[in-house]
Amino acid sequence: MSHRVTVAEKYERHGWPSVDRPDLKPPNGWSLALVNSLNLIHHHELSPDGQQVAFVWERDGRSDIYTQALAGGWPRRVSADRAKTIYWWDSPPRWSPDGRRLAFTQGGHVHVAPADGRGLSRAVSDFAAAAWSPVWLPDSAGIIIAAERNDAHILLLTDRDGAWPRLLAGNDSGDNLEAAPSSDGRYVAYIHRPFDDLNRWDLRLIDITSGETRMLFGLPKEKAWSPRWSPDGRWLAFLSQRSGWTEVWAIGPDGDGLRQLTRLNADVTDFAIAPDGTRLAVCVEREENTDLLLVEVDGGATRTLRPAGGCYAAPHWSPDGRFLTVEYESAILPPDIYRVTVDGGHMTALTFSLPPALAALDLVTPEHRRYPSFDGLEIPALLWRPKPPRPPGEGWEEGAAIIRPHGGPADRTRNQWDALAQYFVAKGYTYLAPNFRGSTGYGRAFEHANYNNWGVGDTQDVLHGARFLHTLGVDPAHIGILGSSYGGYMVACSLARDPDTLFACGVSKYGDANVYSSWAQCERGTRLYTEMMLGHPRDNWAVYRAASPIHEMANVRAPILLLHGLADDVVPPQASEEWAEALRRHDKVFEYVTYAGEPHGFLRHETEMDWQRRTERFFDWYLRA
Repeated sequence: MSHRVTVAEKYERHGWPSVDRPDLKPPNGWSLALVNSLNLIHHHELSPDGQQVAFVWERDGRSDIYTQALAGGWPRRVSADRAKTIYWWDSPPRWSPDGRRLAFTQGGHVHVAPADGRGLSRAVSDFAAAAWSPVWLPDSAGIIIAAERNDAHILLLTDRDGAWPRLLAGNDSGDNLEAAPSSDGRYVAYIHRPFDDLNRWDLRLIDITSGETRMLFGLPKEKAWSPRWSPDGRWLAFLSQRSGWTEVWAIGPDGDGLRQLTRLNADVTDFAIAPDGTRLAVCVEREENTDLLLVEVDGGATRTLRPAGGCYAAPHWSPDGRFLTVEYESAILPPDIYRVTVDGGHMTALTFSLPPALAALDLVTPEHRRYPSFDGLEIPALLWRPKPPRPPGEGWEEGAAIIRPHGGPADRTRNQWDALAQYFVAKGYTYLAPNFRGSTGYGRAFEHANYNNWGVGDTQDVLHGARFLHTLGVDPAHIGILGSSYGGYMVACSLARDPDTLFACGVSKYGDANVYSSWAQCERGTRLYTEMMLGHPRDNWAVYRAASPIHEMANVRAPILLLHGLADDVVPPQASEEWAEALRRHDKVFEYVTYAGEPHGFLRHETEMDWQRRTERFFDWYLRA
């Protein structure tokens, strides 16, 4: 008999609802419809001949696959019916080595389509319940895919026609991920994540013919990921935090010759090996930007190819090594695909996604700031401030403010596109995004600082963010908090553990307040992610209890808006139902809205417009004088 609570689409309130403020209008030139008018471009890959890019383009309510010639012209559509996908769960289309086909995930299966768009895609993984992460073998015929069996991720070898698969790696008490075939097709490097140490990710190698497996890199509580083969097959590069930072390391296919290739004392997010194997293109976190560097494999000499001032991602080398394609975005430019010359770093846009009406507005670049938390730890943050009402030097007056903790928690807020932040700043709100302890990009010690400590130290970091705003002249009585996912959980923690009433209201978008019940009801990947940081609740019940502000709802003094999708399996909608029940029991003011069919990350335009309108109304009612 199931005890899972069924949640239906609803709008509930306890207390008077927030209503439109007729005295407050959208800023000149702004509207929420304009905020949501962008067709997001992401997850690109350069073709083997260096003449085209394939990418995901969110438009017309879908996330279809397109190709674009570097020489120009209109993008060519490859898929016709790929459903809208949350971009952080998505993955790039993969070119076959001969450049004739693209493999990608669609509808829970791996599909293959002609790269020229002249034909329909077809599923090649219908022998499995679901499959993802296709990787081509060098012959352009074989494909490695990931699937799930016996509650573990396995790697299967099939072909472009969907032949019955052969188990490549699996059934060994852990997940097998990130297949990387050698250039001769004899070996596949992959990552093994054992279930008995979720903070250990091993780099392994398997002989495709014999099935013989060897360990290349594996240590207790050490992670290796993102394996890449050198062009000559003599070594593999991968990411590791062994030095205390996420850096690029290399090792031979026999397990010898381990060496550190980058010594940046900063976190690398992505890298690519040059066609001649002598250099790396590296994306590295610096403050809240992601720089693009070139690093010599021998000696580690480093040159900044593109400086700070935004975020670079997904570098791909041209076959002749003369240019890279990358994805780039900043607070004032949405993500697009660019061509960057290796000599000189000249950058040319290949796609153009910024609507002219947004480009015409006076967008704000955030400031990098740091402030001390309760224990003296410096918390990095991005600060968006409204344009001064008077000329610089003649004084500057702040009003209301919004604090926006990010999700994850192993994530961070970067100098990236956020049209909603720009909208609130244009309305006159100060906007602070703290990268609390547990955030990535500041080394392993900072990232692991909230292990076994969810909702405790990180909550204090957020509360001290409000105190930091006081020092800038923000009205202490008019600060709100908005968060999604773990950020929504931070809303629950901050309002329940805020004895000084630092926040006047809070908005939680698919957040939770009871870590134990969310762990019990979420999907498998999120459950393991939680255990990686908090352990299993049977062993760490006190940690889970301390992490759950559901027991402290009596302390909440501020109105709350809860927003949740009913198809969410990462933070199940029952989490907000439980939260709303506790608020109702303690006679707290709240509004509660659910959206049918929406997963963890809203997809429909109508839903985006609705939750943003409700949030704007909520903040205008409770924060504006």
